[in-house]
This record gives sequence, C-alpha cells and structure tokens, in this order.
Amino acid sequence: MAWSTRQLADLADTTIKTVRHYHRMGLLELPERAPNGYKQYQTAHLVRLLQIKRLTDLGLSLGQIRELGTVGEQSDDAIDALDDELAVTIERLQRIRAELAVVREHRAPLETPGPFGSVAKGLSERDRGVLTVLSGAFTDDALDDLRQLLEEPTDPEVDDDFSVLPADADDETIEAMAGRMAESIRRSHARFPWMADPGRAAMRSRDLARNAIGPAFAELFNAAQLAVLARASALTNTQS
Repeated sequence: MAWSTRQLADLADTTIKTVRHYHRMGLLELPERAPNGYKQYQTAHLVRLLQIKRLTDLGLSLGQIRELGTVGEQSDDAIDALDDELAVTIERLQRIRAELAVVREHRAPLETPGPFGSVAKGLSERDRGVLTVLSGAFTDDALDDLRQLLEEPTDPEVDDDFSVLPADADDETIEAMAGRMAESIRRSHARFPWMADPGRAAMRSRDLARNAIGPAFAELFNAAQLAVLARASALTNTQS
C-alpha cells in the first residue's frame, strides 16, 4: 500500500505544503516514485511525519528536531535542554498572565510596561511614554522602586505646575520650581540610593541607558522643564 502526498498529509492531519517543507528541511525522506512519476509514501513516512508532529507539540522547533536525529537516539542532555526551555516559557507566560490581570484590574492601556500597570491609568500620555522608555533601560528591581513612588501620593500643585510650565519660563520661576522638587527627589534618593546614580540600575550598560533616556526626555519635556529637572538634581546633590 502506498499513499500520495495528499493522502499522507490527510492521514497525518497536516497539509501538502507542510510535507514538502519537511522534505526541504531534511526531516522527512523523499519516497520512491511510481512509473508515472507520482510519489509513493510508505508506513515509515507516516510514522516519521507523526513523530515530527509529536515533537513539535512538545515545543521543539523544526531545527531542533533536525539536530536530534533519529527518533530514539536523543540524549538526556537534549531532553534536559528542552525541559529547561519549556520551564522558561512557562515562567514567561505566567508573568504575562499576571501582567494582563493587572491591566484588566486597573483598566490600563495594553501597551503599558508590566511594572506600571497599576499606576498607568492616571498618568498623562507623556508620562506613560517616559515610563515606557525607562522600562527598556532599567532593571526590574529599579522599575519596581519607581512604581512604588508613583503609587504614593504627591504634591498635586507641584505636579500640575510642572506639567504646564511654559518653555519660556524665566529663571526665577525655574529656580522656585526646582526648589520645590528637590526635597522630594532627596527623599527618593534616601530610600532608593540607585536613583542618585541611575547608571547603577541600567539593565545593560550605562551608555545604552543614557542614549535612550537623554533624547527621550529632550523630546518629551520642554526647555524650561528640562532646566527644572537639571537644577533640582543639582540642588539635591548639594543638600546630600
């Protein structure tokens, strides 16, 4: 008994395109052909095709299946490597589910970085943009510290005045605003020392963090707001 490509695909609940792809990858041997040129698949081809499906169901990529070689020859190391990879995948999916639960509970935008789902709803689009950039620059522990600060009450007058500060604000206004912000920054530094030297919490390197955060802040804040932030930081360092 021999099967055509379509019959083999139907028996394995797959497609002709998939069978041909497995041939190209060297996962499935080509069958002999009948005098009329049609392929003649045998039981061994069906067994191999079903084995490939089994391995893909276990989470192996086609490249991994090809590297494993003949079924029955897999080493314990290969099985351990697959188990480790699946453990990482499960952990990632569990984390995503937890983040989605927070997003659902707080009605946060779906694109909100995971650590900030609980605080994103009340933030401006600009502030959410800042947090998105920071989430790509800092470690998870640092982001958790930032979330804690955002969950705590702040001085609404300072926040509002800073948000509407015009780009052409005079030096006196900038100095006054910086003074109001410096005390809050100093308290944050006392609680979370890395904030006095953000490079310490960079996820990859100081330079990458600086190259991401600097231009982002320059675009998201106007000249006066940037001046306030710089001056408040300088005052904080002076007071330390």
